[in-house]
Amino acid sequence: MPDVSSFYRNFQLARRQAFHLYWRFARGMTLGVRGIVFDAKGQVFLIRHTYVPGWQFPGGGVEIGETALDALRRELKEEGNITFDGTPRLHGVFFNRHVSRRDHVVVYVISDFRQDNPPRPNREIAEGGFFSVDGLPDDTTAGTRLRLAEVLGTRPVITSWS
Repeated sequence: MPDVSSFYRNFQLARRQAFHLYWRFARGMTLGVRGIVFDAKGQVFLIRHTYVPGWQFPGGGVEIGETALDALRRELKEEGNITFDGTPRLHGVFFNRHVSRRDHVVVYVISDFRQDNPPRPNREIAEGGFFSVDGLPDDTTAGTRLRLAEVLGTRPVITSWS
């Protein structure tokens, strides 16, 4: 005679997997990370991509099977040659309706890091560097300015990117 409790556990597992598959297509979302990196002088690191306008925080998408911190570690290395030490401070999770109706961005603040050499321009990153928070480039994106103001305490935190 079959074990009823084993059958029930397997049924529950199959049901949960079916719901997750459904949610992936019906309610799927994308997730990205951004790092607000401050140096010892209080300057913030920004990058300018080759394919979108404006200066912004380094970051990118979280890949399947990757944690947000792993994605942050990868993106900071790729875009800024930055390796963080310790654990970055979570600033918040923000809905980015400008990308899609299902995109969210996790933002971290980093002050304990190493950058052995400044990043070199490549096909993705046109340039990057540290800027005084009072002297950001004119074409710094609105979302970047808003998150920076929140971190510096000059604006309340809101839940949307910009």
